[in-house]
Amino acid sequence: MSDKIIDKLGLIALSENKVAMVRSHNKSLFYIPGGKREQGESDEQALYRETEEELTLQLDTATIRFYGEFLGQADGKQDGMQVRIRCYFANYQGEPQPAAEIAELAWFTSEDLPRCSTTAAAVLSQLKQDGLVK
Repeated sequence: MSDKIIDKLGLIALSENKVAMVRSHNKSLFYIPGGKREQGESDEQALYRETEEELTLQLDTATIRFYGEFLGQADGKQDGMQVRIRCYFANYQGEPQPAAEIAELAWFTSEDLPRCSTTAAAVLSQLKQDGLVK
């Protein structure tokens, strides 16, 4: 894998035709909740761990299903540094709560595109196209 690509996993959490987006401390743009894979982790393992750390949610691993892979300019990184995010749906227990490095969680529609990182905007646009968000 290129060292110009940040490999991430993301959870698509939907509620009332909106998708959960998060913002880290000291950042202005929102992104899909999730994070980087640790050495040797599968997509599912990384997604489960990151979702628990960032949103205090336990995923039902039997319900994890792939949605899509998105590539875009990494927020706050030098030009040419890309982030690739493999997005998944999954059922979970509880309500998402910001934790760890997450400063804020918000439920977005396509009207919130200007508040998203490049890659999150691509995910949100696809969700809109697929009729999953307003």
